[in-house]
Amino acid sequence: MTAVTQPRTDEAPVPPAARGGGGGGGARRSVTAALLLGAAGATIVLLAKGRIWMNGTVDIGAGGIRSVSATGQQVGGLPGSLALVAMAAFVAVFAVRGAGRVALAGLLALCGAGTVAAALSSLDDPSAMNAAAATATALVHATVSEHTTTAWPLLSAAGGALLLAAGIIALVRGRAWPAMSSRYDREGAEPGMRRQRKPVVDPDRPEDLWKALDRGEDPTEAG
Repeated sequence: MTAVTQPRTDEAPVPPAARGGGGGGGARRSVTAALLLGAAGATIVLLAKGRIWMNGTVDIGAGGIRSVSATGQQVGGLPGSLALVAMAAFVAVFAVRGAGRVALAGLLALCGAGTVAAALSSLDDPSAMNAAAATATALVHATVSEHTTTAWPLLSAAGGALLLAAGIIALVRGRAWPAMSSRYDREGAEPGMRRQRKPVVDPDRPEDLWKALDRGEDPTEAG
């Protein structure tokens, strides 16, 4: 006769983190990746806004030509503003949990996408160069005859793409990230225990004994 082996029912369940092969390590890696991408993207965008994005020439009359240029801030301040908002949203991601974290991660991704769109749209917009020409020549209707674009708009768009990537990582993996407030909680304590602790009853103080009785507690029980 063949012996039938009964399945064991006394085995402890395996935690999801153990089955997943180190979920904590994956959370740390995603946090690190998002931090690096977000910091690099914001730095590139903020650095690019002060650099020359366009160069051109304007006819000043009598055969004269004058060179003019426009910085990223003159071409459009939107990428720099979006980068600042993205930085604030990314810092706030670690201060909240749940739906608030998802909303801030979405805002971070939108800021990155908006930065890319704003930087690329400036490549075909000569309005900033015309404004620079009007300032340089003191002629209201002065326009540039030709203009060239530097690499800084593309670098700004690349920085926006990094912000977008950081936002996507925060959206996908952000629920597993720790919040800043958790470091102040006692490790291993239940949430209810952290929010409310049992008052200490001094048996030598009658008022403490009466308060314990009012709460329905046994003041003689050891805490």
